[in-house]
Amino acid sequence: MGTAGKRGLITAAVTVVCAITVLAAPGTAFASPTPPAAPTPAPAPSGTPVSPPVPPNKDLEAVREKLESLYHDAAVATDAYNAAEEKAQKQSTQLVQLAKKIVEGQRRLDALKDRAGAAARQQYRSGGLPPEAHLMLSDDPGQFLDGAGRVLQGQRATKAMLDEMTRTQQDLKQYASDAAAHWRELEANRKDKEAARKKVQKQIAEAEKLESRLEKQEKERLAELERQAAQKAQTAWLDTGVLKDIQAKASEQGAKAVSYATAQMGKPYEWGAEGPLTFDCSGLTSQAWAHAGRPIPRTSQEQWRQLRHVDVKDMRPGDLVIYFDDASHVGMYIGDGTIVHAPRPGRTVTVTGAGSMPILGVVRPDA
Repeated sequence: MGTAGKRGLITAAVTVVCAITVLAAPGTAFASPTPPAAPTPAPAPSGTPVSPPVPPNKDLEAVREKLESLYHDAAVATDAYNAAEEKAQKQSTQLVQLAKKIVEGQRRLDALKDRAGAAARQQYRSGGLPPEAHLMLSDDPGQFLDGAGRVLQGQRATKAMLDEMTRTQQDLKQYASDAAAHWRELEANRKDKEAARKKVQKQIAEAEKLESRLEKQEKERLAELERQAAQKAQTAWLDTGVLKDIQAKASEQGAKAVSYATAQMGKPYEWGAEGPLTFDCSGLTSQAWAHAGRPIPRTSQEQWRQLRHVDVKDMRPGDLVIYFDDASHVGMYIGDGTIVHAPRPGRTVTVTGAGSMPILGVVRPDA
């Protein structure tokens, strides 16, 4: 390989190491269309306080369902964002490893070339004749036999050196090809991450705008409707008699995971976050199990796909309850029919009924 090729490999390695640290910066959230304005209350007599009208429950129920849909879509996009980020981090790590191999391979190739150069210089000093020629000119039988052994050893050493140089050059070529492939994957994951980020921000911005148009009394009634909906679902789940069959105790690791997760109660939800100050749903569960000494996938969808499934009646504290048909939400079962989870933007890590949302299934990290 010529000087230009060597410089190209080293430049490529350095470029890879530097470039992989670039991450997408947060962008601008997209605003959603403004919902219809609420009716303006009729003027009250002078000196009488004006109380804003409170929409009937059926109107607020429609708002609740709309918010639930928006935050669900945001959760799906958050999972896509987290997955793309995890893949990008993996590609970055692999690129760093390849860059190190390229640098080390070039050093090894340089050393082999130095050895080859030294051999050529030695031949020049001996009159330019190869060892075989010197051997043929000898008329001393002992010297001939001794020289023949050295020539054979030299030939083997030279062949081994040339073979190693060839392998090293092939390795460098393969490393460069692998680095290019990983770089393309990194770029694709970066674009996926950016697209998901924009979708998350758009959904959350629309939900926040919708909530911001509610008066204080409306927000209070909306919160009550949310609580009632969760309680209704939890009651229906408990009425199936499922809780009487759930008797298992937490494993040692499961107890540690539960302890970590419940210690985060009150901390705000933040999409894409995995602590220590804020969490999203799968950020909380993955960090809890990492703290317990059992790393698990980062996203709720991958947790559902990769971890062992168990029947609801067999679940024990520390198991993860996966929600919705698309596995877009996850909480950790802590016993007595409850989970600890990071619900959604605007909420904090809290405890709620395990049946308060549609259950897709249960997985066990320490199976």
